[in-house]
Amino acid sequence: MDILHRLKTLPFHGHSDSGWSRKSPSPDSVNEEAFHAFHQDLSFVRKFLRPLLIGELAPEEPGQDGPQNARLIEDFRALCQTAKDMHLFEADPGFFALMLGHILAMELLAWLLVYLLGPGWVPSTLAALVLGISQAQSWCLQHDLGHASVFPTPRWNRVAQQFVMGQLKGFSAHWWNFRHFQHHAKPNVFHKDPDVTLAPVFLLGESSVEYGRKKRRYLPYNHQHLYFFLIGPPLLTLVNFEVENLVYMLVCLQWADLLWAASFYARFFLAYIPFHGVQGALLLYVAVRVLESHWFVWVTQMNHIPKDIGQEKHRDWVSLQLAATCNVEPSPFIDWFSGHLNFQIEHHLFPTMPRHNYRRVAPLVQALCARHGLLYEVKPFLTAMADIVGSLKRSGNAWLDAYLHQ
Repeated sequence: MDILHRLKTLPFHGHSDSGWSRKSPSPDSVNEEAFHAFHQDLSFVRKFLRPLLIGELAPEEPGQDGPQNARLIEDFRALCQTAKDMHLFEADPGFFALMLGHILAMELLAWLLVYLLGPGWVPSTLAALVLGISQAQSWCLQHDLGHASVFPTPRWNRVAQQFVMGQLKGFSAHWWNFRHFQHHAKPNVFHKDPDVTLAPVFLLGESSVEYGRKKRRYLPYNHQHLYFFLIGPPLLTLVNFEVENLVYMLVCLQWADLLWAASFYARFFLAYIPFHGVQGALLLYVAVRVLESHWFVWVTQMNHIPKDIGQEKHRDWVSLQLAATCNVEPSPFIDWFSGHLNFQIEHHLFPTMPRHNYRRVAPLVQALCARHGLLYEVKPFLTAMADIVGSLKRSGNAWLDAYLHQ
């Protein structure tokens, strides 16, 4: 019956990390929380899931879910209802219009810098910085759209995400959703969360000891906190994401996404080749990708890599998310800079909630954690950055110790 359990966590095309639903979900089912977390219109999604209902587990059939805290689940459901009553799942159109507006304004500003000041080093450097910020903020906006937290219907979120991800960034929306929903369904779980399945380049958490015991040494992992600076932040979007994204579009026949991505490259190079030539425009493109890659790695990993990383523990929904996430102290700048991912706990508990409401729901989540003795971790921004490197160093040392002595 293992296949039935695996069906529960398959990514659902569009806006889901849970591809399974019972006709009458058990009130104690851990996956009910995941199902509700990823779907706004449950009746609409269940129409697509009905053909997947090929049977139900018999009462005596052993399950994979670990022991569940029934009181915690009950209190979390009450919290969800309170958030709905407070209209925290309703987006502010003005907020997201401002987000899109300032992205488009930065795209125009970068081009005007080169157009008015010429293609010298100073205006080109300024243009690269502005474009890097624009690309980083585009990641945040497409992320909101991918979680269906902007428009009231999945269709409009999907169309808008294809525009932002394709025309403004040159990537595939379907590729991002396929990858990102797995992360949300099982954060920091090996072979289920692609964001932490980084071996053999980097070893994280439990994998470091496993590699050491098996005497695997593809790289000097005890120095991975150092070579992280060479191949991590500078190259993620420029190399890894570019290749993975292109392969996904070709293998999965996502021709619409491919056309959207092509429109980004056409616009970018048509805009800058007249000033810089082909080589200069390519250099500008690489500079922008490296800048946004730094932003992407530091901002997205400060909440996850320092946390528990390992094999599936079969926790309940709330405990799973809290074990894999932490927050960063908020401020108007940090909120904007991180796309509100400094509220990572709230984002993982309520993926479809518009990010401008995280501040309002945070006290409710803190109260829930305090009531049940769960860690609600909040760090200063610079501490969160340093913890990424510290976590890599600890994992590398654990690998070396296991490699030499076990």
